[in-house]
Amino acid sequence: MTHLTTCVDADAVAARAAGQIARRLGQARLQAGVAHVALSGGSSPKRTYELLAAEPADLVGVEVWFADERCVTPEHEDSNYRLAAETLLEPSGIPPERVHRMEGELGPDLGARDYAEALLAHVAPVERGLPVLDLVVLGIGPDGHVASLFPDAATLDAPEQAVCLGVRDSPKPPPERITLSLAVLRAARACLVLATGEGKADAVNAMLAEPSRRCPASLLRRERLTVIVDDAASPSPVPK
Repeated sequence: MTHLTTCVDADAVAARAAGQIARRLGQARLQAGVAHVALSGGSSPKRTYELLAAEPADLVGVEVWFADERCVTPEHEDSNYRLAAETLLEPSGIPPERVHRMEGELGPDLGARDYAEALLAHVAPVERGLPVLDLVVLGIGPDGHVASLFPDAATLDAPEQAVCLGVRDSPKPPPERITLSLAVLRAARACLVLATGEGKADAVNAMLAEPSRRCPASLLRRERLTVIVDDAASPSPVPK
């Protein structure tokens, strides 16, 4: 069952999420000596990253991956890597060799292929041909998309063995992107979805309703899913 937490505002969401991430990564390090986390871009995770950076000891032994990336250079203002670098990676002093960015400048197909190879080479265990990440941190779009998996997109029909996918027709600019597959998100030990603001309330409702291709977030594994929202994005109560 999905674990849902509602906080009073966006700052409280960020604080709760930072604590949750630190705990999960700490547990993974105790069990395996290393923790693998995939990050997302967007406004909701940004403050969470800033809070995590203030406690660099929580990030020792952590390997950083990405859930998706725009096909831009790492210095571009739209780059998810740039957001993470400025708010978390550089302030916390995570060694560059432990940061595995998606090379969006390679384009969607080559970038996806290279990232899949990197994940399979570095992340263990691999189950059913898929790398098992300890935690994936996700935002959610107003349309219910997560990573760069959009409603009714062909990427939702990718083979179960697909690790990374190239996207050429994103409904949000830029159109070309790289994304982890739905299968990899579902294989992760945990997914953490953050949502703030009333513009996300409908998406959160759809995510917690019946699974549907119209809301890719609803296709995540419920028993491995934690959702943290503020009051404005809180789902509507079920009518009696």
